[in-house]
Amino acid sequence: MKIIAINGSPRRNWNTATLLNKALEGAESQGAETELINLYDLEYKGCISCFECKRKDGVHGKCAMKDDLTPVLEKLETADAIILGSPIYYMNITSSMLALLERFLFSHSIYSAEIPTVYPRKIQAGFIYTMNINEKLSDESGIKGVLRTHQKHIERMLGRQLELLYCYDTYQFTDYDKYESSIFSKEAKAKQKTEQFPIDCKEAFEMGVRLAENA
Repeated sequence: MKIIAINGSPRRNWNTATLLNKALEGAESQGAETELINLYDLEYKGCISCFECKRKDGVHGKCAMKDDLTPVLEKLETADAIILGSPIYYMNITSSMLALLERFLFSHSIYSAEIPTVYPRKIQAGFIYTMNINEKLSDESGIKGVLRTHQKHIERMLGRQLELLYCYDTYQFTDYDKYESSIFSKEAKAKQKTEQFPIDCKEAFEMGVRLAENA
């Protein structure tokens, strides 16, 4: 059993990556083989609308572009479960995660009412989101509505309901005194990191356990 996590954050060792690693630890506790892929280590583009994946004489489910993302897409073809993770930048997932989803989702979707997806099987998946704002502001801004668009497409392609984890009010800097951040309370941020983030890590671990159990 292989479970792959995709880190859509440019930071390899911060909030999103920490939660993804916790989720993988949970999966490993159930005997899964795991791998974490950092998207910002790779050079690639989003979909370029070449439509090779839609040709009647072509190979459906395969993106024709060849770059650093190609082997990642190949691994996602054979994964038993997938865990995606991204910080929220300006009310959306990062550009790197969005580019991956363009390539991954579009290449497995064909313009057929009878065939919603050409992904080879139904698998479990989870999505972990980290954001600097608190839950109240997140709800007021409508972020979850924006994210739901991506979620629906992923669920349609993979054939299973997504596991979701939202991590709010994350700790952005190691030293808040070095940055202009007066709209935040560094004491409140430190408290959130000390008290809430460990709970988020536990929930991520439990997500990994469930994904492995249901894979």
